[in-house]
This record gives sequence, C-alpha cells and structure tokens, in this order.
Amino acid sequence: MRLRALLDTDALGLKLLGGEDELDRTVRGVMTTDLRDPSRYLSGGELVLTGLAWRRDSADSEPFVRLLAQAGVVALGAGEAELGDIPDDLVLACARHRMPLFAVHESVAFATITEHVVRQVSGERAGDLAAVVDRHRRMMTSGPAGGGPDVVLDLLGSDLDLRAWVLSPTGRLIAGSKVGGPALPAEVCAKLAAEHLTAARTGRRGPHRLPLGSTQYSLFPIRSTGRSAQAARDVRETVLSEWLLAVEADASDWPEERLDLLQGVTQLIAVERDRRDAARTVRRRLAQEVLELVQTGAAPAEIAARLRVAAPVLLPGLGAAPHWQVVVARVEWEGGDIEEGPITQSLLEEILVDPLATGPEPSDRIAVAHTGDEAVALVPLPAVSSEHDGSESGILADVLLDSVRDALSAGLDGDGRVTLGVSAAVHSAEGLRGALEEARHARRVAAARPGRVCAAGHQELASHVLLLPFVPDDVRRAFTARLLDPLRDYDRRHRAELIPTLEAFLDCDGSWTRCATRLHLHVNTLRYRVGRIEQLTSRDLSRLEDKLDFFLALRMS
Repeated sequence: MRLRALLDTDALGLKLLGGEDELDRTVRGVMTTDLRDPSRYLSGGELVLTGLAWRRDSADSEPFVRLLAQAGVVALGAGEAELGDIPDDLVLACARHRMPLFAVHESVAFATITEHVVRQVSGERAGDLAAVVDRHRRMMTSGPAGGGPDVVLDLLGSDLDLRAWVLSPTGRLIAGSKVGGPALPAEVCAKLAAEHLTAARTGRRGPHRLPLGSTQYSLFPIRSTGRSAQAARDVRETVLSEWLLAVEADASDWPEERLDLLQGVTQLIAVERDRRDAARTVRRRLAQEVLELVQTGAAPAEIAARLRVAAPVLLPGLGAAPHWQVVVARVEWEGGDIEEGPITQSLLEEILVDPLATGPEPSDRIAVAHTGDEAVALVPLPAVSSEHDGSESGILADVLLDSVRDALSAGLDGDGRVTLGVSAAVHSAEGLRGALEEARHARRVAAARPGRVCAAGHQELASHVLLLPFVPDDVRRAFTARLLDPLRDYDRRHRAELIPTLEAFLDCDGSWTRCATRLHLHVNTLRYRVGRIEQLTSRDLSRLEDKLDFFLALRMS
C-alpha cells in the first residue's frame, strides 16, 4: 500500500508533519520500536512506529532518523502520548533525510495501525499469496473459533506447501503444521530456538537460516506489539520472551512477495501472542496478591481464603484442595539499566510449562508474580492420595532446566545468568511463608554455582551442599591446598594415583575390601597408598574428623 492511503483512514489518527513529496512510497510492513538503533531488525520498506522513549535530548533525533533512512524505512510515525507535540528537532531531521513523518494521536494504539497495514498489504497482493493472507487474517481475528496459529500454519502447508512451526524462546512447540509430514522433534526445536536467540543477541537480521542434516530451516522472529515490547530499549529485555516462526525451507532465494507474506504472518501471530499474554493477567494478579500476603505476614486464614479463589482458576475441575510448590527465579544481566523482574516473570512462566500437559494453553495452570528483580511462581499440585505411600509428584530442580538449558545459554550469550530455586510441596497456607524462604534460599545456592543456567532444590538445603557455595574463595583455596597439594605433587612425580585412591576410599565409606575391588588392587597395595596419604598430610583416615576434611576438600576443589 502507499503512504498517502494511510492519511485517508481517519481511524488511524495520523497527521502529516513532513514529506508530502514522498507519499507515493510503498509500505511493505510495520515495525514498532523504541530502540536507539533498530537497524538490525529492519529489512527495508517498513513504516516505523515509535513512542520516542529513545529520545533523551534534541541531539538524538538526527542519528535515529539517519539509521532509518539507511535501512530503507519508508516513513516514521511518532506517538504523541509520551511528549505531546512532536519535537521540532525530529521534524527537521526527517526533512533532511526526506523521511515522511506522521504524528500518531495518543488515543490510537500502534497495534491498530499495524493490523490495518497488514490487512491492506495482504489484500493488495495478487494471486494465491493475497488469498492465503486474507484467509489467515480472518482466521486470526475471528476469536477462539478461528483456531489460532495452528490453522494459520496448516494453511501455509496446504496453500503454499510450506511446513512451519511456532516455537517459544526455549524451544517449546506452541503450534505446528499438521500437513505434509511428522511433528518436529524436540531436539530440533531446541536447536532452532538456540540459533534464533544467538542471532538475536548478535544483531543479525531475520530470517535466519540453519541447516540441520539435509534439511534447511528459516527462522522469522515474532515480535510482540504490546506496550512493554514497544518500550524496550535493549534487546535483552525481549530476547527471552519472543516467539519465532520456523519454516522448513531456505528463504535466501525467495522473492520479496513471499518474504513479505511470511513477515505478515508473523505479525498476525504476534496478535495471537498478545491475546494469550493478556489472558495471563488474572493469574499474575492472583499470584501477586498471595505473594504480598505471604511476605507481609498475613494470617494463614487470610492466605487460605485467597488460595481458595486461586485454585479453581489454576486447576479447574479439581475436587480436593491442591498442594503448592514455590519456585523463585532471577535473570541477571551484566551492565545496562535493565528491569529484570518482568523479564524473569515471562521466562519463568515459559520454563514451568509442562510439555506433556493437554489443552490449548498449558501455562493456564501457572501463576507467576515478580517482586524486585526476582519472579515467584505459585505452582498447584493435585493432592496426593494415600495409596501413593506419601510420595509426592512435583517439580524437581535437577531436571527442570534440562530441556531448556542449551537454548537459554545461547540467549544469555556470555553476559547473563538464570538461577532458580524450588521449594518442597506444602499442604496448607501455613506452609507458604516457609516454602517461599526455602525456594529463595535454594536459588541463592544455585547462584553460587558456576554456569549460566543453574537450579537448586529443597533437598539440597539439608546437606553440606548448602554450605560449600558460601565458603569464601580464599578460604576454599587455602583449605584444599593444605590437604590436597601434597598428594597432587606426589602424584605428578610418581604417578601414584593417591587422589583417585582417596576419592574411592571415601566413596566406599572406608571399606578396604570394597575399595580394593573398585580400584582392582590388592588390599595390601591399597593399605600402602592410604598410609602414604596419611604420611604426606599428617592425617589419620581412621578418624571421622579427618575423613570429613578430605571429603570437603575434594568437593571444593
């Protein structure tokens, strides 16, 4: 569509501030941004919408507009909600770069303009492409009966012979084409998500191509049109929450019409994404209310009343009162002024989705609040019947992150961390305060470990594992050096394998027979080695205190 057609639509609330001679330019898409440099996400032909949050003073307008012009942007729409009248310096910068400039009235949402442009651009395309996009639009805007992203992807398969999938940033399959072949394996989903996050962090423009075996995939980012995404100034604020569209094809040689079609599809799916995010509002509010009650020391009866309200929302149809687990998480970025609480909230909602759960939206049963820089999840568990011998199903910290670790590590890209702690299940409101503290303590244990993605569970809080991460580095080095360095030096000079012998001896609880069998040694040889260890360290391995010191030294080394 042409720019001048936008001015003819009163509902869009656009006022032309400059660029009358350029109104015959063709619009191929829309991008909403408040990044100071959005060029990495631009491919040319876009109408860029901005709330001007990137502008700190008048000197910022010139470089911003210059980058848009260099990227082939056809026009700029500036919202009046933030500053009121559009600044003169922005008007002048657009005039210098022959960039048409529209003022967007504060009563008009950027999403309204985006949807209008997508519909118009789609409607103007000829042949089967126009027909497919129009069918997509009708499917996506007709409410729940339309079928959501799955129907859109099925149409891509049936009409254009393209197999495609919508994936979360952790590689969870959100929607997929049922036409033309088997489902996408979980390991492939994880690799595609990791490639998408890596590309986003390094600033590469989409679509991103990834060959896996003999199959080529092209990845298109699906960027939210919501207010929080519009206000994002740093890619790290959105990279861990954006969906992606994976297409089984090599898009490098596609004509512009087909690329435009896929970009339009991503914008339509983004509308569905925003609809699902809005549906989480009730669950987030319930979690926030419970969290505030627990943190302020409210009476258990008051907390229990709030939980009775939450239970039917989170576990519809459940007869008995549920048990609850608390999960605490934090995303930490090095450098930059980034609000980490909302990022962590969105990521934790994704991490906690059970991939085996049925229904249109598995995260319907997860309530996550955020306070400060951490997110807190209240996870309901069906009450365990006595026939299960008191055992409980629930979230296990050591397996929770396994399926998302690779993708998240790619998104963290060397300057971020995700740490997570899990409480034991509690059976009443009285236990929630303790569960919250337990989960927070477990997260601190996880944070003391090396690695970009770490989790710890309540089981570890009753073990020496709780203490070891908090030993200062200088104390740790001095303690291990005093006990183990003599043995390491001896091993280097004589190849005596005293350290492996010590580890095996402690693992076998000091049993000479079992240790000798494990090491394939004669007992006398084992006694000789243990005697050498005691001689070099002036310790006695028959004493519990010395065994414990060696055990801790090996764990800390």
